[in-house]
Order: sequence, then structure tokens, then C-alpha cells
Amino acid sequence: MPDEDAAAAAAARQLTLTKPSGALGRLEDLSVWMCAVQGQCPPTPFRHPALVIFAGDHGIARTASTSAYPPEVTAQMVANFVTGGAAANVIARQMGATVRVVDVSVDADAGYLDALDPAVAARRVRRSSGSIDREDAMTRDEADASIALGRDLAREEIAAGADILIAGDMGIGNTTPAAALIGLLTGTDAATITGRGTGIDDQTLTRKCTAVAAAMARGIDATEDPALLLARVGSPDIAAMTGYLAEAAARGIPVILDGIVSCAAALVAERLSPGACDWWVAGHRSTEPAATIALASLGLDPLIDLGLRLGEGTGALLAIPLLTAAASTLAEMATFDSAGVTDRDA
Repeated sequence: MPDEDAAAAAAARQLTLTKPSGALGRLEDLSVWMCAVQGQCPPTPFRHPALVIFAGDHGIARTASTSAYPPEVTAQMVANFVTGGAAANVIARQMGATVRVVDVSVDADAGYLDALDPAVAARRVRRSSGSIDREDAMTRDEADASIALGRDLAREEIAAGADILIAGDMGIGNTTPAAALIGLLTGTDAATITGRGTGIDDQTLTRKCTAVAAAMARGIDATEDPALLLARVGSPDIAAMTGYLAEAAARGIPVILDGIVSCAAALVAERLSPGACDWWVAGHRSTEPAATIALASLGLDPLIDLGLRLGEGTGALLAIPLLTAAASTLAEMATFDSAGVTDRDA
């Protein structure tokens, strides 16, 4: 678990800085969290953020038409990540973060990236996933393999020097299994949990809500078994993200959560590895209602609220400067004593 002594030292140091107590608001809380996850006070800004984008297709998007975009867009966007043209790539460059995209279950021929980067699809678990309103997303063995892949990816990024991880997503239809997972794990009905995802119209929203309700009915008896739940109503990409989040916590590396998909994976990861959420911070509030419900269940308050619903890790990336400010103010501000400023309690 994070270092309680370092957290206590950070809270005490905040009281000595040249400002009214609590005047920096959430930045003070963030500085305490950073000290706890780094095991030191004061903390240092994160220097090597690593974003892994988990890509996969979802049978529900093809069979129930729950998205505003066709499934073919997933493979096209994976290629866009590889060539550096997506929003996540642009923002990551500004934040000094590395970007890695992994095809976990994209519905495309295995060689579709041979001309760009064949390694992206080299560890694919399966092609697409089952339509979760009527069939399992994958087998239990595939769920276990996906979780193991995510754990491997976390270990690889940490070994490469990452000091904070971000889980991004890409997959047409992925907000449908995410909503089903969040609904089941928070006891929320489909009508409340289902959002508009890519910006769907009312008719598509009705179909999506019906699909989420059907998936939740299929998964209701699997909520105590994380891998079985993922096999029943999740997807390989979400299962891999779950393993990634759980492994980061197990290795004492903090994570910035992004939108609804990473929130769904986080709920499952917390059940897979209780206490993992102590290592996470919520980057932003997605416009998807399920994301807010999931974060409340995890006890996490998002840092920014910009009306984002893109995914990819974009909202998490945008939170990095806030973490930098939190660390720097705690480390570099003068104290009342060193600055010769009279403490109001003196």
C-alpha cells in the first residue's frame, strides 16, 4: 500500500508553507497522494509517463449497431496511433509521455499493420469479441490470457523507466461492455448507466440501452469472479487493461485513469486486487454517466472536467500538469520560517 508516513509528512509540510492552510485546494491533496505513492516527501514531478492504448473490437457494435461509427474505424485508428496522428499522440507529445498501442482484439486481418509496425498486433488474443447481449465476449481462457497480457505490458513499461502509467482505449462499441460492467459492479440499472458514447442519436441510444440490459442479465451471476465477468460481458481489450491496472498497483506504480473504459477496468481490477485503487488518480470526468458512477464507487474525484468523451487516454494526459504543479509547490514553496513571513497562528 502507499506510504502512510510519507503522506503524513506531506500533510504536515503543507501547514508550514507560505499560504493559508488549504488555499491550494486539490493541489494539496494531490501532493499528499504523490508523496504516498512515491514513498518520499517532498515528491518529485513524474518524468516518464507512459500511455498504453488497448485496442479491440466488440461484436455488439456490429450486431446491434450501438455506435455512430462502423467497426472498421478501430483498425484505421490503430494505424493512426502508430503514425502519430491521433489526439492522444498530439497531447502526449506536449506532456512528454510515450505512447504504445496494442492490438488485443481488433477485427482485422493479422497483417494489416505489416507495413507500419507488425509488433502492434503480434500479441493479439483473438479477433473481435462476442456480442455480449446474446453470447460471451470470449472464453475464460481468453479472459485469463488478456489479463496476463495487460500485466506483462505494465511490467514492460515499468522496466523501460515509466514512473506513472496511463491506460487508453480504442475500440468502436467499447462503451457498451464498459457500461454493462459498471452497471453490474455498482448495482445501477441499464437506463441510468448507458450513455451516448461516440455521440449516438436517440434511436441508437435505445438499442444500446437494450443491449446493455441484456448483457447485464447475462452477467449477473458472475460479479464475484472478475475473470468470468470479463469473459461473460467484457472484452479482451478491457480485460488486458484490467491486468495492466492491477499489475501497476502490485508494483507500486501510480496510474492516471481516463474515461469510461478505464473506469470499468478499474472497477474489475479493484476486485481482482483489493486496494489497487489507492495507487490511482482520476484524470478527468467523462461525459459518460457510467464513468462518474464508477469513480464514485472507487472513491475517486476527477481532476478536470472539460466535457471530454474521446477516450484514448486524452483526459488522463491533460491531468499531468496538475500533478507537476502539486509536486512542485510542495517541494519548492518557501516556509513561513525560511521566508520570514508571520504565520497567522504564531
